[in-house]
Amino acid sequence: MEHVTASEDPSATLMYRVERPVFNETYVDSELLHRKKRTPKSFQRRVTEHLRCSSEKAKSVLFGFLPILTWLPSYPVKEYLFGDIVSGISTGVMQLPQALPELRGKVSSGSPLLIAPANCTFAVISLMIGGVAVREAPDTMFAVNGTNASLVVDFQARDARRVEVVVALTTLVGIIQFVLGLLRFGFLAIYLTEPLVRGFTTAAAVHVSVSQIKYLLGVHIPRFNGPLSVVYSLDAVFRNIASTNLITLIIGLVCTVFLYFIKDLNERFKKKLPVPIPGEIIVVIVSTGISYGMVMSENYGVEVVGKIPTGLLPPKIPDFSVFPNLLADAFAIAVVGFSIAISLAKIFALKHGYSVDGNQELIALGLCNFTSSFFHTFAVTASMSRSLVQESTGGHTEIAGFLASILVLLVVVAIGFVFQPLPTTVLAAIIMVNLLGMFKQMKDIPALWRTSKIELAIWLVSFFASVLLGLDYGLVVAMSFAIITVIYRTQCPKNALLGQIPDTGLYFDVDEYEEAEECSGVKIFQSNTSIYFANSDLYVSALKEKDVEMGVTHQVVAGPKKPMDHVYTNGQITENQTESESEDEFFCNVIKEFATVDVKVVLAGCSRTLLSDLRTLKFFCEPVTPDLVFPTIHDAVLHCKRSRDVPVRPDVQ
Repeated sequence: MEHVTASEDPSATLMYRVERPVFNETYVDSELLHRKKRTPKSFQRRVTEHLRCSSEKAKSVLFGFLPILTWLPSYPVKEYLFGDIVSGISTGVMQLPQALPELRGKVSSGSPLLIAPANCTFAVISLMIGGVAVREAPDTMFAVNGTNASLVVDFQARDARRVEVVVALTTLVGIIQFVLGLLRFGFLAIYLTEPLVRGFTTAAAVHVSVSQIKYLLGVHIPRFNGPLSVVYSLDAVFRNIASTNLITLIIGLVCTVFLYFIKDLNERFKKKLPVPIPGEIIVVIVSTGISYGMVMSENYGVEVVGKIPTGLLPPKIPDFSVFPNLLADAFAIAVVGFSIAISLAKIFALKHGYSVDGNQELIALGLCNFTSSFFHTFAVTASMSRSLVQESTGGHTEIAGFLASILVLLVVVAIGFVFQPLPTTVLAAIIMVNLLGMFKQMKDIPALWRTSKIELAIWLVSFFASVLLGLDYGLVVAMSFAIITVIYRTQCPKNALLGQIPDTGLYFDVDEYEEAEECSGVKIFQSNTSIYFANSDLYVSALKEKDVEMGVTHQVVAGPKKPMDHVYTNGQITENQTESESEDEFFCNVIKEFATVDVKVVLAGCSRTLLSDLRTLKFFCEPVTPDLVFPTIHDAVLHCKRSRDVPVRPDVQ
């Protein structure tokens, strides 16, 4: 009998009373629950239903491929449009001079954005692509005999071949990403835990910042890639610090201070300002004008953007013959590119309260890279600096990215000369100021120290591995370490003896709660992890240790946590499933071993899925029967008390 009493008085206590016999699994399975009769579907019927098309299914597939259709019809023009315009112009202006003319990379900053407005070139991906291009088209391949028997390189032929290799690589990267998206491999994003992502993106901010120091100081140092590239870059900067161009440094510092002031102003008065003050656009326009008027490049040696080639190359089919040589590299670039994109997407999703679909990201990146590769571009992914600029300047939707791409294409086609006097130190200032928000993630360290040492370790390993080894190798190390921590947690579960809260059917850890009272003659053992082959011995050891400590005569095993255990496991719900017959034998051996010392073991709180698996494995046979399995710990306790003729208080039956 179950009775719930509710009063019209909202301050009255809601009472919950239950009066029923003790249930065990035999009774539950035979009398209490009756499975619904279902006619098994034939394979042909299942395939037909899966392939059947309906308007709702077609709409779902369409929105999955083109999520813009879900929000564009309801786009709030008055609220978002001006901010998106300012953000698009700011991002586009910053993006222009970062293209690579020697690979006609300017196009890769425009064409892909028309497909996926959040995507741009990224330093790590560019370095990986450059390494492949140099390997497949080295200088020695284009060496020709010169005067005095010396060798010279046909740079024009070499660069043309490298462009072909890079374009083919981009095509292959796009195909791999698109196929992985169709195969639903976006689930890999779940292994990028929040501490890992935040440590990884903070490390990426370090890489980007270090790469901008030379532009801020006006020093000329070589570009480093691979492990310890950050260390080598900083060492080169310090070795050449004496050659710093003071005018370049002053311009960079003035722009940095101004931008920081504008950012702070926008943050303080964001509720009063109709739109954010476009600091980036202001410094670009003013510095370009001053640089042009004072001829800073010639008079003061200030490095400027310089000539930006105009015009677009005609579309061309990639050279498919090089695919076999590029397959491994393409797969690595595809995975790293996706990881960078999904990491940044998660950062902004957490900040603004929306969800990210890993499969959509893979499909978008794949389409972006594959389609744009026919226009002589190289692989792209999300850009940290430009994403931060777009967000901080008031961008809300992909409209901002779309406008940025239009601006890039416009400049490439017609008006690139306007930005030729722009000092590169100004761009460095824009990037570094917008990276300050990423460095604030360092505050995670003391917070994680107080809450979870394991998650702190994941954050630190992700950060230092990515800084020292590079983002590609660092990501592999970070994910491997995160997986190791999962194994570690299952190897070191928290085991507890539970006690009853008086006058209730609730059971909690007796070591943690004063109100939890052990039941006379009954010990309730609980382990807060799933049991499988790697930790079964540890489970038995912990069980025996509690047995020795407490002098057990009867035992209740609460088992690994199930969904129904959340009341007495601090809300950390874990679904457990048997993995093989070894787990089946494991439980049988435990019960038999305790039976030899006159200790009766029963199980409580098992999920229906687990019980179904146990039946499939023919677990229930003498001496283990369904009579020893109970739906709740309280059922098991009452059964054990009755078995020992221990008085049971009627108020908690």
